[in-house]
Amino acid sequence: MSVHTPSSPPSSPPSSPASGRAVDVFDLGAEHEQVVFCSDAATGLKAVVAIHSTALGPALGGTRFHPYASTDDAVRDVLDLSRGMTYKAALAGLDLGGGKAVIIGDPATLKTEALLRAYGRFVQSLGGRYRTACDVGTYSIDMDQVARECDHVTGRTLAHGGAGDSSVLTAYGVYQGMLAAAEHVWGSASLAGRTVGVAGIGKVGRHLVRHLVDDGARVVVSDVSPAATASVVAEHPGVEVVGPTQALVATPLDVYAPCALGGAIDDDVLEVLSARIVCGAANNQLAHPGVEKTMLDRGIVYAPDYCVNAGGLIQVADELDPRGFSFERAQQRATGIRETTARILATADAEHVSPATAADRLAEQRIREVGRLRGIWVR
Repeated sequence: MSVHTPSSPPSSPPSSPASGRAVDVFDLGAEHEQVVFCSDAATGLKAVVAIHSTALGPALGGTRFHPYASTDDAVRDVLDLSRGMTYKAALAGLDLGGGKAVIIGDPATLKTEALLRAYGRFVQSLGGRYRTACDVGTYSIDMDQVARECDHVTGRTLAHGGAGDSSVLTAYGVYQGMLAAAEHVWGSASLAGRTVGVAGIGKVGRHLVRHLVDDGARVVVSDVSPAATASVVAEHPGVEVVGPTQALVATPLDVYAPCALGGAIDDDVLEVLSARIVCGAANNQLAHPGVEKTMLDRGIVYAPDYCVNAGGLIQVADELDPRGFSFERAQQRATGIRETTARILATADAEHVSPATAADRLAEQRIREVGRLRGIWVR
């Protein structure tokens, strides 16, 4: 892994919460090829780009704009997210590696054209090893601004020749994964009559709700934004709203869909969760190692997040096709998430391991077999 600081260093070094001692970033990102710290004082930009692997091709992953409590938190998040992107691309059958970026700050107050264009110049300096897209806190119109300074941008608006909002196929892929899990558990690839709890109804969650309602599911939602819940209920009057996420997970559910930030499945959640299936759009849903074993012991079927939420990656990756973007082609490919999820769940049963372990093995097999033909990607 190389650490490159184009401008000034981040505000504080990663540190151990337990001891307060600085932690070597090489230890944190031992698997990563490259971590880049980007700072532009004039615009207030503080960003971190993490390239986990380019074994299968250039790294593709979104830019998250979030008010992290510390640089330490931002670095840990971007390292986890970029690793997940490597596995996501591998399972989706894409010739792409895994990367991610985070911009530190509140997008509601810090995001400007100047900041996004400054960020674009940093991404451009990587020569195509990292290609960016939307994520939490960024939108297609933001990618249009980044693209004014950078050739390596996906997820732009349709007006600018891009794939548009990638949350559309992210939600579609989660729904396909949920159908596979339902068939695995109940023998029927349908959510009709089932109660599905969706935690987080932002860009992806609201699209997922539409698929579930159309399928005849009873949908219960929770979100920190009253405006978001009011909007969903206005569109789908039969949707029920409960209080905080803790109340949602304690509600009798057949399926639980975490669609907000990571770490949603922890020991406290599993103590009260009644759902037979966990399948949602959030990245890095398992809060710590061992959670997947607890789920397995309790008979909860986990559809691995980086498998089922790959629809958005498939959508923006199609933008790189030399023939130009085709939503229909991308959607057809995202339909394959159902088959991949079914294969993972069947493999997990056959090998007596958790679905998370089965998914890791399938992804690592492809990275190993194809990646050895490529090495580190350079333009």
